[in-house]
Amino acid sequence: MVKRRARSTQVVTGCALVAALLVAGCGGGDTDSAATTTKRSPQSTTSATTPPGDTKPAAVTVAVDDMKFAPAEITVKTGDTVTWHFADKAPHTVQGIGDKAMGLNSPIIDKGDWSYTFTVPGTYRYLCSLHPEMRGTITVQ
Repeated sequence: MVKRRARSTQVVTGCALVAALLVAGCGGGDTDSAATTTKRSPQSTTSATTPPGDTKPAAVTVAVDDMKFAPAEITVKTGDTVTWHFADKAPHTVQGIGDKAMGLNSPIIDKGDWSYTFTVPGTYRYLCSLHPEMRGTITVQ
C-alpha cells in the first residue's frame, strides 16, 4: 500500500511539473521577440556606455532634435538599449520600417525619452511617422 501511494505521488508530481512547463511555454507564440520598450519622463536624460571588454548591455542615446535623428546610423550589440531623447519643437515618433523593425513603435512624444532594448541581431530601419523624411538605422550585432 505504501509503495503504491509513493508511486501515485510521483506520477501526480510529474504530471503537475509537465503541466506547469507547458503553461509557462505558452507565452505569445512569438519566439523571435525583438525587444522591450519603456517611456521615461523628460528629466531622465542621462546615458551610459559600456567600457571596452565589459559584457554588460550598453545604453545608447539618439537625439531627436532639429527635425532629425542624431546619430542617424548606429551599431549596437544584442541586449543593448537605445533611448531616443525628444527635445524638438515638434512632436515625433520612432516607427520601424519593414518586418524586422515592427517592434519599434513609440507613441507620439513632445518631450522626454523612449527606449527599446534590441534582443535579436539584424538591421532595423525607422522613421518618424509624422515627418517621414526623418530616418535612422540601427545595426544590432
